[in-house]
Amino acid sequence: MKNKTLAAWLSFVGGPLGLQRFYLHGIGDIWGWLSPIPTALGLYGIERVQQRGLDDHWSWLLIPLLGLVIASGALTAIFYGLMTPEKWNARFNPGATLDATSGQTNWLTVGALACALLVGTGTLMASLAYSFQHYFEYQIEEAAKISQ
Repeated sequence: MKNKTLAAWLSFVGGPLGLQRFYLHGIGDIWGWLSPIPTALGLYGIERVQQRGLDDHWSWLLIPLLGLVIASGALTAIFYGLMTPEKWNARFNPGATLDATSGQTNWLTVGALACALLVGTGTLMASLAYSFQHYFEYQIEEAAKISQ
């Protein structure tokens, strides 16, 4: 029996590592094994900023990738948490009755939804702001070079 609350928390906390995929689909899930790759690339972007400074163009691409991975894990947690018990049990617990307790929403599920909404939205907005700020700064610098 796959528990909806546990899946929502795994998506929120371990989404960038694909933990919810392993819980729901088993250890052989290819998407679960591919999930840490963009997370590692985003962490590498943070390392590049620390080593080379904010003018590193690769970090402008890699850091927002980490933010998008975190935001997608939060979005998955919201998706799982808002799924009706009938739909949850039909999809992930096919042998159970449609109103089985593993698909029910409780206060821990609501807590996962609230945390995922707060952190996911903040991370997504910060990632977009970071990438757009550096993109427009680069455009202004290039325009200044052309005008001279």
